[in-house]
Amino acid sequence: MALTREERETFLAEPHIAALAVDAGAGRAPLTVPIWYQYEPGGEVWIMTGLDSRKYELISKAGRFSLLVDRLEPTIRYVSVEGPAVETVTATEEHLREISARYLPAEKVDGYVAFASANHGEQVVVRMRPERWVSSDLGSV
Repeated sequence: MALTREERETFLAEPHIAALAVDAGAGRAPLTVPIWYQYEPGGEVWIMTGLDSRKYELISKAGRFSLLVDRLEPTIRYVSVEGPAVETVTATEEHLREISARYLPAEKVDGYVAFASANHGEQVVVRMRPERWVSSDLGSV
């Protein structure tokens, strides 16, 4: 059964690992990779990636991407959201700290931020405006 708008936005706002998919060009399947993301209901989704990454190159070229998040328990539920990349900015330590705190235990955030800052190179934040949603809770059928 499809989720209501409130249910799908609430689900997307939970800290799931997303599968990012973006057009990889003629003769290629979409690039699909796991990624951390940030979202608040009613807002834009944002991801952080390397300025020199293939993800960013393809998102820049395609101008849009999609995210899929899911869970298996207590019921199988998923939300897929797709839309245009509406803004790209240079990532700051504040962005890195925010997204790290979403996924990591509090005691590991400082260490991860220090490691990522030293080793991941220049990062960008790409914001996507959700346009199309597909969602379901397969346990309610």
